[in-house]
Amino acid sequence: MAVTNDIPWLNDDEQHMWRQWMALNAELLATLNREMQADAGLSNPDFQVLVVLTESAEGRIRITDLAKSLQWERSRVSHHVARMEKRDLVSRLGCPEDGRGAFVRITEAGRAAIEHAAPGHVRAVRHLVFDALTTEEVSQLDEIFHRLRSRAGLSTE
Repeated sequence: MAVTNDIPWLNDDEQHMWRQWMALNAELLATLNREMQADAGLSNPDFQVLVVLTESAEGRIRITDLAKSLQWERSRVSHHVARMEKRDLVSRLGCPEDGRGAFVRITEAGRAAIEHAAPGHVRAVRHLVFDALTTEEVSQLDEIFHRLRSRAGLSTE
């Protein structure tokens, strides 16, 4: 690793791996987004919001907690939820305990949309990622991602 002015520059192998990682992330997200739009009329962010809502016990979550779960800014969540509300995928509810807080709730249309989108999404993820890996490689990547997320101070759930 070359060090100039106290900066540990990436060597050629590290730089190549980093660029591959960044390109893979961008390409996977773009491909998954195109396929989901074509198949189900949802964007990846729509799908992410709906996943969090369907995984919550009551089908609702506070906007602040949704932002934390998605690792989005609260304003991004508010704007995205507003767009999803216009399509009747979610609705907002006031929070009885906190007049300033609000919940986001999945609607029947939102539940139908994710139920329609999920099989195609899983098929695409399996084709693009898991079909190319052995069980051992999946385990190794899981351990590596866990370690990197821990180092970055991110949730490792």
